[in-house]
Amino acid sequence: MCGIVGAVAERNVVPVLMEGLRRLEYRGYDSAGIAVLTGNGSLVRRRAVGKVQELQDSLDASHIDGFRGIAHTRWATHGVPNETNAHPHFSDEHIALVHNGIIENYESLGDELRELGYSFSSDTDTEVVAHRIRHHMQGSQDLLGAVRKTVAELEGAYALVVMSKDDPDRLVLARKGCPVVIGLGIGENFVASDVAALLPVTRRFIFLDEGDVATVGKDEIKVLDINGRPAEREVKESTLSADAADRGEYRHYMLKEIYEQPKAIADTLSERVANDKVLDAAFGPGASQIFSATRCVHIVACGTSYHAGMVARYWIEKYAQLPCTVEIASEYRYRTLVVPKGTLFITISQSGETADTLAALRSSKHLNYLSSLAICNAPESSLVRESDLVLMTRAGPEIGVASTKAFTTQLTAFGLLALALANHNGLRPEKAARLTRELQALPGLVEDVLTLDDQISRLAEEFPEKHHALFLGRGSQFPIAMEGALKLKEISYIHAEAYAAGELKHGPLALVDADMPVFAVAPNNKLLEKLKSNLQEVRARGGRLYVFADPGSGLEESEGVTVLNLPVHCEEFQAPVVFTIPLQLLSYHVAVLRGTDVDQPRNLAKSVTVE
Repeated sequence: MCGIVGAVAERNVVPVLMEGLRRLEYRGYDSAGIAVLTGNGSLVRRRAVGKVQELQDSLDASHIDGFRGIAHTRWATHGVPNETNAHPHFSDEHIALVHNGIIENYESLGDELRELGYSFSSDTDTEVVAHRIRHHMQGSQDLLGAVRKTVAELEGAYALVVMSKDDPDRLVLARKGCPVVIGLGIGENFVASDVAALLPVTRRFIFLDEGDVATVGKDEIKVLDINGRPAEREVKESTLSADAADRGEYRHYMLKEIYEQPKAIADTLSERVANDKVLDAAFGPGASQIFSATRCVHIVACGTSYHAGMVARYWIEKYAQLPCTVEIASEYRYRTLVVPKGTLFITISQSGETADTLAALRSSKHLNYLSSLAICNAPESSLVRESDLVLMTRAGPEIGVASTKAFTTQLTAFGLLALALANHNGLRPEKAARLTRELQALPGLVEDVLTLDDQISRLAEEFPEKHHALFLGRGSQFPIAMEGALKLKEISYIHAEAYAAGELKHGPLALVDADMPVFAVAPNNKLLEKLKSNLQEVRARGGRLYVFADPGSGLEESEGVTVLNLPVHCEEFQAPVVFTIPLQLLSYHVAVLRGTDVDQPRNLAKSVTVE
């Protein structure tokens, strides 16, 4: 969601801050702003609604520079997207502040401030924090003390970076529930909400723990823990390159990331399999003992990651013979939970900072779970640091808001997990070896399916004027149908729904007519004949069918039925990954034809760090 960048240096930091904002555009935002401390000791800022380029245009028209600065991209939660509500927020032109997260008690804090004579220019919760810090500084607190006193009053989640003209040599930052990192330079230091923002200027980072408050000067960094004690935080070197997020020859990041899937899947499998067996050590120390003791699995996730979890349920129950439940993270904390003995708690998140998923993990620690495991693409994230076991998906940076390679690598990771659990629960070695080889064949299969791109591009020409679509699947393909519907609605803005194909006669058939495209995924498995019957139900009502089929399915084109055969056969275990690819390409090409913002669809954010 929102993005933060800050810098303390002996050079003009405006270009550094602006490049950082550009590298955070993938997170989703509706406005942007920058504030610097100028050479004469004044705080100045520029803010703009819309893209970072709008802010850059404003800077080009009215130049500012300074050796200290903070910048922000905002995704509206409190107050509409406008310049007044954009960050940074000021208090009396003495305090400048940027904030990710939500302050839940901002109204009561704001009422106190109004009684003290403070006035508010925005509708945000963030401005309250700026005024509280200013208020505490007037009570003889320095900036660090004022920030610490303020955060003790706050309820909610936040990453804060604060700058003051009265304490000009440093930034102060605080973290609770939202990520913020410190980037280390030589004679200069930086802060950001994501390491990607700082890769052009540093590869060395300090990751703050929950509750930390820190000061960042050009030559010195100090970290205090939640109790106010000095704390040492490990310096880590990022393995990402500064150009890892470049679009290259592709028109959109999403298309680039679709084509990166064979390599991403191969990377996810690399070094985690030996002698046709999944290595428990890939999940972390103690994984073998935990897997041996696992009697149930509980998966919690949001959005696309939730769909990956739904596929995993089929695999875990089929191959590991363990009961598995899958739950939407935003619902998890708000119901009464019964946790059977020996339950492994699994969270999935591309960013590792998804607020609902992270909150679920933290809630789970007070319950009777056996252990926790995170499947994630961000090695420095909160979800990874706070889980007992971890399996990194190794998808690399994913810039497009609509997840593609993050999803298929999550599926691959779940395939590894299902087999690891099955190896501890009686799966015959020869069957385990066969399934492991099937996983290892996935990169080649995905490469083959990508050759359908031109055909799917032509097929997409039938849909730009459509307003609704249905997606159908059975068994483990039902979650893939859900993911296909989600992709179409995310980036083309066509209303799309997915159903288990057997549910058609229980309501959705009422929607079917000649103007309603119905998409189906049809692997050649034991449910194929059942699916064919369901598709006949659609044709009998005049529906227009588009079927992505295994070449051995026996499905043929006819009046009102378009069949696009995959170029290769895939096994049941491979099918969820393989059949995802044509649905991604379909959504992409329809969105391009409709002229939408493919990589940054309206109202959405890449990393959802608020509840």
